[in-house]
Amino acid sequence: MDTAPSAFQQQQVETLYANHHAWLQGWLRRRLGNAADAADLAHDAFVILLARPRRFDSTPEARGYLRSMANGLCVDLQRRRAIEQAWLDALAARPEALAPSAEHQVMVLQALQEVDIMLRSLPPKAATAFVLAEGCEMTDREVAETLGVSDRMVRKYVAQAMLHCMRLEARQALEGVPRSGEAPSVQAIPVFTAG
Repeated sequence: MDTAPSAFQQQQVETLYANHHAWLQGWLRRRLGNAADAADLAHDAFVILLARPRRFDSTPEARGYLRSMANGLCVDLQRRRAIEQAWLDALAARPEALAPSAEHQVMVLQALQEVDIMLRSLPPKAATAFVLAEGCEMTDREVAETLGVSDRMVRKYVAQAMLHCMRLEARQALEGVPRSGEAPSVQAIPVFTAG
């Protein structure tokens, strides 16, 4: 099945770009306070539209959709930066002799961002149970007490998260991801392996 946009859809995106790109970039610049980030996110919004074209019946409808999409991109950017800052803070707390190579640092940061995406796609209790059980090495009983659920429910939540990890890894394998030099799969992170 061909998922490339048709010539008509591509023309619609080009028209949207011509009519709304400057407005969207200005909106993002005011929201972010940074022209470079605004330019990047405005570009990303139109790349997404090119991949998944939509038809708009009016300027307010188009701008509302673009603003909503751009707002989500802003949240993602802030989340990625918060993860990156936490990783940099953890690195700064380590003795310099134990610091990983720059390549390893990038791989870990990418893996952390993958884990964040995976956890955000789970129901909140399942994500919390998974982090507490696998990341913090808490027992089922401790996790159950923390979440106010049964031990059996904790096992169900952790199994749900593990299944989600396996599906993510399978999807990446089918898409040819990760390729050499890219981040390891979510299950390749030692803290989050089953066992």
